[in-house]
Amino acid sequence: MAMPLHSLRAGVIGTGFIGPVHIEALKRLGVQVTAICGSTQSAQATATQWGIPEVYGDYDYRALLASPNVDVIHITSPNKVHVEQSLAALKAGKHVVCEKPLGMTAKETAKVVTAGKRNGSPVFAVNYMCRFFPAVLQMRALVQRGDLGQIMHVQGHFFQDWLLQDTDYNWRLLASEGGPLRAVGDIGTHWIDAVSFILGAQAESVFAHLETFHKTRYRPKGEVQTFAHVDPKTMVPYAVDTEDFGSVLLKFGAAAHGFANGVHANASISQVAAGWKCDLYVGIYGTKGSVRWNLQDPNDIIFGRRDEPNQILQRGTAGFSADVAGFTDYPGGHPEGFPDSHKMHYRAIYEHIASGRKTPVLFATAEDGHHEVKLCEAILKSITAKKWVPV
Repeated sequence: MAMPLHSLRAGVIGTGFIGPVHIEALKRLGVQVTAICGSTQSAQATATQWGIPEVYGDYDYRALLASPNVDVIHITSPNKVHVEQSLAALKAGKHVVCEKPLGMTAKETAKVVTAGKRNGSPVFAVNYMCRFFPAVLQMRALVQRGDLGQIMHVQGHFFQDWLLQDTDYNWRLLASEGGPLRAVGDIGTHWIDAVSFILGAQAESVFAHLETFHKTRYRPKGEVQTFAHVDPKTMVPYAVDTEDFGSVLLKFGAAAHGFANGVHANASISQVAAGWKCDLYVGIYGTKGSVRWNLQDPNDIIFGRRDEPNQILQRGTAGFSADVAGFTDYPGGHPEGFPDSHKMHYRAIYEHIASGRKTPVLFATAEDGHHEVKLCEAILKSITAKKWVPV
């Protein structure tokens, strides 16, 4: 018999923008958040805000892993320590939810895959939460049933503007902290993973072009929180070694359901697109019809046909309900969005843990996270070689 979710206890490493997003989603599920780790000041402040009893300052994540009051570790720290912390958590026998990317290099992330395959290894998930927007799950069902016919191509974009100015700063701008791919690695991989999930197939080769518009940017003398405003007078210049925007072509492999074989996709990625805050757009085009969806309008799908009127499918109404049962909580007309996608993602992971791995694995695994890092490395090779590169 499956244990109730509230009997599972979570510990969170990291207190930046995304850490509290995890905490809020877990609390909405009734999961106990029993421990927090970060800098001493921010960890204590986060613990006070959310009523978390155990506080591990000075980034002492190993002390958190030793706690007998934590079953699942959520890793929301900077990219460069994801692999180190993931391996330590698995060794400690903790289930893991790791922020993307899984690591900085495929050589590193392969170690996580290996560790996760050992007998008795805990459940491991990577936080590609876009899979759990009801619209994405619905589009996946339409593709897999053949409602769109044979899928011919996919197109879309992920646009943000939070790094538009040369004085906008975050650790993700630094290759040493976030990896050599920034826009593509940070948000582009969300688009790619969502499309892969919808199609039921992985990207096998890529052709990419990237640009860095701001060759020099300005950063504060100390670290700041994501989206924080800083006085330009206190900033110093530095050379930028990551991209602001780019275009990626992808060729996907075959899907088990047979309706998406060798699909071509193209994506535009930008973190300097003025006016767009979190604009992830996906269009899936098949021989019978198409579906289009935008994260900023998350509850509607446009179903396109050539010889019949187009439809707007609305979450919670006919044609957009049965396929996503269990991954939407509110009736039609009551919007669900970004926070809800995290909640549904963690519900799927925690139910998998609580059931003794008897529920479907819809969430991204360590293998999926490893593939995304390999894909990013193929993109970097494509930039240099100026040709298609296999993943």
